[in-house]
Amino acid sequence: MAEEKKMGRPTDNPKGRPIHVRLDAEADAILEAYCARENVTRAEAIRRGIYLLKNTRG
Repeated sequence: MAEEKKMGRPTDNPKGRPIHVRLDAEADAILEAYCARENVTRAEAIRRGIYLLKNTRG
């Protein structure tokens, strides 16, 4: 059988690994302020934080 193509927008960087975290009030406020200042989604802000960890920790 031929493989069926998935529907949706094509992308070079699919994001199929969800993660769920609980934040305290201070961490949530920091995240919200960053998102508002940079005009990004919460998910994008968290991705940026993860890459920042990679780049600063080696």
